[in-house]
Amino acid sequence: MKLQRISLLRWIAITLLVLSAVILVLQLVRFSRLRAGFPSGTVIAGIAVGGLDQQAAAERVTEAYSYPIEMHYGDQIFYIKPSSLGFKIDIDTMIAAADQQRTNAPFWTSFWNYLWNHNAEPQETPLSYSIDEKQLKMFLYDEISNRYDNTPEQSQPVAGSTNFEVGKAGEMLDVDASLPYIERALSSSNLRIVNLVVSEVTPPAPTMENLAVLLKQLIDKSGFDGLTEVYVLDLSNGNEINFAYENGVDYTPGISFTAASTIKIPIMVTVFKTIPEPTSAAAAEMMQLMIELSENDPADELMETYLSPTLGPLVVTDTMQELGLENTFLAGHFYLGAPLLERYSTPANTRTDYTTNPDTYNQTTTADMGMLLEDIYQCAKTGGGTFAAVFPGEITQNECQTMITYLTSNKIGVLLQAGLPDGARIGHKHGWITEIDGLMHAIDDVGIVYSPGGDYVICVSMYHPVQLIFDAANLLTANISTTVYNYFNISQ
Repeated sequence: MKLQRISLLRWIAITLLVLSAVILVLQLVRFSRLRAGFPSGTVIAGIAVGGLDQQAAAERVTEAYSYPIEMHYGDQIFYIKPSSLGFKIDIDTMIAAADQQRTNAPFWTSFWNYLWNHNAEPQETPLSYSIDEKQLKMFLYDEISNRYDNTPEQSQPVAGSTNFEVGKAGEMLDVDASLPYIERALSSSNLRIVNLVVSEVTPPAPTMENLAVLLKQLIDKSGFDGLTEVYVLDLSNGNEINFAYENGVDYTPGISFTAASTIKIPIMVTVFKTIPEPTSAAAAEMMQLMIELSENDPADELMETYLSPTLGPLVVTDTMQELGLENTFLAGHFYLGAPLLERYSTPANTRTDYTTNPDTYNQTTTADMGMLLEDIYQCAKTGGGTFAAVFPGEITQNECQTMITYLTSNKIGVLLQAGLPDGARIGHKHGWITEIDGLMHAIDDVGIVYSPGGDYVICVSMYHPVQLIFDAANLLTANISTTVYNYFNISQ
């Protein structure tokens, strides 16, 4: 009996060993099959690929990232294939990286962990991709921007008036700002919606050429049959217009006009160039009377005291020529009977196509005065500009700011100033004279206007060979001033 029991136990043990071996082999086979694919929990670029072989995993990831992304342009919605945007995933690199994690552990160690259900948590393989930015931008410009952008309508002058009609704002795709959002959608397996960055575009301002046309229409409508020359300079960008117009006919600008009291600006600049800082009380008082009240005696006294006892006007002219203002000169003092110190020939007063019979004592052009005012403005604002280049250390920023103060204190309520809204700041100098025949033939007003929409220089000179009626000239100059102000402040 005992022998039979031992024999039975032996067979049971053998059977158990055989069963264990069979189970082991089956587990090895099963593990080998599993090991041929990716283990459970494997994630590639956010896509679960556990249990899939390399080919199936590659197909699943590729399919996920080939799905169109949803783009929003305002209320417009459209779906774009990633390939159209230059997007491409590097599937081979990702599969290789994921497979490397799978094969890093020794076979028998992995098998042992498998038997005891101790599988290590697979690490996620990040997305590997590239974007052809040139192709992406080209698509956005050609297929999106060109189709969906709403071009703004330019503001336009209202013919025959001093006003401008404000255009309509537009919308424009901001390609560069949209790129990060597009890339984020392309590189996500689930967040594939893009709200494109669309910017509102303000209506473009009318051009300077539009302004010139409107000003000429305004002159025609006024009925003034003399010569009007206008110079306007945008101090923010240097854009300018300069035209001379009479009875529907355009003349080349740069016609010489009698400078009259506008020549006191060159006197002021020359005196500040000559005298040291701080300005003496006597000089400051004379400067104030000359600019603010337009008195002639203080102008003569300034030149005689600080420039030359007898040749002060020529010193002023030399200063203007050094600045490149070749059409501006002062050839004698203001007092009655003052001698003509020198006779000047300039490009402006030697023209044969048009003459205003300017005073041989003082002459200028709208462009010359405009450039001089720009020089004062830039010097007052930054301390630099033409003054610093031509007269280094001789005219300071503080002195230029003082010049602006004198010019802005010249409040006469007519001409350029009359065309500005209440409270608008203008630094200007006007000038007109009664000539030998007892009539007025020319009038000037030149200034710097400070406005919310931008600072600018404006110079208006008018001439009539028979008689210049002040009221008509005043109204037209004021309307020109209003139109230019409206041009710079159309959206304010």
